[in-house]
Amino acid sequence: MPQQTKKEEQKKIQQKFDDLLETCTRSNKKDKELITKAFKFANNAHQGIRRRSGEPYICHPLSVAKIVTNELGLGTKSVIAALLHDVVEDTDYTVEDIKHLFNEKIATIVDGLTKLSNIFDANSSIQAENFRKLLLTLSDDVRVILIKLADRLHNMRTLSSIPANKQLKIAGETMFLYAPLAHRLGLYAIKTELENLSLKYRQPEIYQEIENKITQSEKKRNFIINKFSLPIIDKLTEQKFNFNINGRSKSIFSIWQKMQTKNIPFEEVYDQFAIRIIFEPEQGEDEKTKCWNIYSIITDIYMPRPDRIRDWISTPKANGYEALHATVMGPTGQWVEVQIRSQRMDEIAERGYAAHWKYKGINSHESELDIWIKKIRELLENPQSDALEFLDEFKLNLFTSEIIIFTPKGQTIQLPQKSTALDFAYDIHTDIGNHAIGAKINHKLVSLNHVLKSGDQIEIITSEKQKPQHEWNDFIKTAKAKHAIKDSFKEERKINIKKGKELLNEKLKELKLHPSANIDKKLFLYYKTKNKDELYNTIGSQNIEIEKLKKILTKKSKNKLIRYWQLQSARSSNRKLIEKGILQKKEEVKFDKKKTLIISDDFEEETFKIAKCCNPIPGDNIIGYKNDDNTIVIHKTNCTIAIKLNSSFGNKIVKAKWTTHKVLSFLARIKLNGFDHIGLVNKITEIIYKDLNVNMRAINFESHDRIFDGSIDLYVHNTTDLNNLIMNLIKIKGIDSVKRIEVIE
Repeated sequence: MPQQTKKEEQKKIQQKFDDLLETCTRSNKKDKELITKAFKFANNAHQGIRRRSGEPYICHPLSVAKIVTNELGLGTKSVIAALLHDVVEDTDYTVEDIKHLFNEKIATIVDGLTKLSNIFDANSSIQAENFRKLLLTLSDDVRVILIKLADRLHNMRTLSSIPANKQLKIAGETMFLYAPLAHRLGLYAIKTELENLSLKYRQPEIYQEIENKITQSEKKRNFIINKFSLPIIDKLTEQKFNFNINGRSKSIFSIWQKMQTKNIPFEEVYDQFAIRIIFEPEQGEDEKTKCWNIYSIITDIYMPRPDRIRDWISTPKANGYEALHATVMGPTGQWVEVQIRSQRMDEIAERGYAAHWKYKGINSHESELDIWIKKIRELLENPQSDALEFLDEFKLNLFTSEIIIFTPKGQTIQLPQKSTALDFAYDIHTDIGNHAIGAKINHKLVSLNHVLKSGDQIEIITSEKQKPQHEWNDFIKTAKAKHAIKDSFKEERKINIKKGKELLNEKLKELKLHPSANIDKKLFLYYKTKNKDELYNTIGSQNIEIEKLKKILTKKSKNKLIRYWQLQSARSSNRKLIEKGILQKKEEVKFDKKKTLIISDDFEEETFKIAKCCNPIPGDNIIGYKNDDNTIVIHKTNCTIAIKLNSSFGNKIVKAKWTTHKVLSFLARIKLNGFDHIGLVNKITEIIYKDLNVNMRAINFESHDRIFDGSIDLYVHNTTDLNNLIMNLIKIKGIDSVKRIEVIE
């Protein structure tokens, strides 16, 4: 590199560091000297190393450190740890060196970050185990996860410099774990940006389309915001409130999500923005009272929608969020959401738990973080054999929305949405769950599978004779309940195995027989078990009589039992034949992860399969996933299974694209509703058969009080054909809406 260019580069690096120091407003002179020492150390350690974008590597830790201080509001130790977070992993320096040069706390944070550096790799089990380590680190020092989120945010901001297949993997795992984790920690701004960036790389055309529409509607939106805000500003100023008011546009991801869930176009997303009022209370003033005062002023001007009041001041969200939300009818005839919060509430809303350190001791809800970390520890105490199941349970129990339930004594308990009475019982205590037979909700007797609603008061009814039932697994939601039931069955299985073994040996002794492989084989066939433990468990739970055992052992094997045994061993036999070269292994599908996979009319069904979870059709944005039998499974990009696969199996994912299909047909489903009249169904089928020559597989219509709902399953070549059909159907008199919905077989 020319000397002049090197000097310019060093000058830019120094400028970035100077900018970082300016943002460290919480650091004193001594702290800044330590930050400078860390920068010089990291700069020297990463000397000569470059990122994929071509810039010097030190620019990345500098950017992460700036996010840590400027966007998260963390202090000196976190800034230093961010500057050093890649030193141990990428250079010859050790954690001991960091401890010696700085201090033990900084070394511990850097060590935690280093252990998480390879959190996601090709093997899903290892990924899950590393994610478990991440959570263990979180329970030790929350700053580790906050810096990790800052690191992920900067990586997402610079994602354009890496290959497309890696973009999909990183965007997938960001959507699957990092964005929900940011949300759960109350980091609204970071969560929103991670979601937007993930969508940008997973579905670039959709992202660009929504972004363009937001830009085009900006003038109209600003006009509505100004017209709505002026009367409120006048009233609040008149009553001498110290406040700020602004209009916030809904994020691109949120708009897209609403379009997906409600099956509506961009123009029908009515809450594309919200009005936020942030006030600074006078010393000693009650924030809650102030919020309701502002609410009263607003509802004197605009009519409120009673079912859309959200009081998160009295009961903050599980991530610490506090605010009063109301939806009112604006002057232009549309509903407008208003968010009312104090300066303190706003900082916690934007920076989440990172801001709690600043307000330590001010409010009584700070223990929410400790409650959440306690739940994490409980989940980690029960290792899962299925690593992906662990990730699913973690997301279900710690990332989902929560409901507030009351005990008979009025204490509150938070549970995931759709939790049942049995989940509540296990949350109170494992023994109460194991012996639960029913519940009283708001003094009314209900079954254990009753789904709870926020505000329910519940009392569990128990019996000493009750024990966990296998069917309970069909309706429980929480990880704690699942683990408790599983543990109970494990204990029961141990007892049955011991009992079954003793019982079988005793009966064989009576028949003057000794245990042998031939006897085992006959018993395996009869009880349809694969090993001795399964056999003993079955005998122990069902018992066995001497006559029955005699009959089993003397009975000649029938063809179907022989066939069953053959099927059980077929897989291992085939493997041996393949090894010997007698049986040919299915030819492995090869694809270049860096190139887009083209799916054309002549694709072989043995090589490619359409995912049944989302049933993509030509024209949909898609990805390919290479499964264990060497088949490429085609998913929609926005399919929840696809997002999970992106996160967990990045090495098996490839970008895919349809070519025009005119030979093959694909299953799609449309939903229709409107006003029923004579001949309506006939007109619909005429358009489907005659005008567009589309084949139907199933049709279903229901009509009540002249309002009909219907669904049609049909075979189409691509999304263009489907969209043309929808446009033609919507023209029929009486039809109010026609939408494509998912087909799950």
